[in-house]
Amino acid sequence: MKLLLDSTRCQGYGLCQEPAPELVDLDEWGYAQVRGNEVPAGGEDAAVAAVAACPNSALRLVK
Repeated sequence: MKLLLDSTRCQGYGLCQEPAPELVDLDEWGYAQVRGNEVPAGGEDAAVAAVAACPNSALRLVK
């Protein structure tokens, strides 16, 4: 499973980082940066929560 970021949609709310700090970092302005694309084993629930938390649908999961 891959966690993908469309950086053009990210508005820097930082809501995606709260449920998945091991998957998503925030840059100095609060914009999301995905740590690698592959979701590690056991990180699926956090990835789903991060996708759901984004109000602009900037994150998505691909199997």
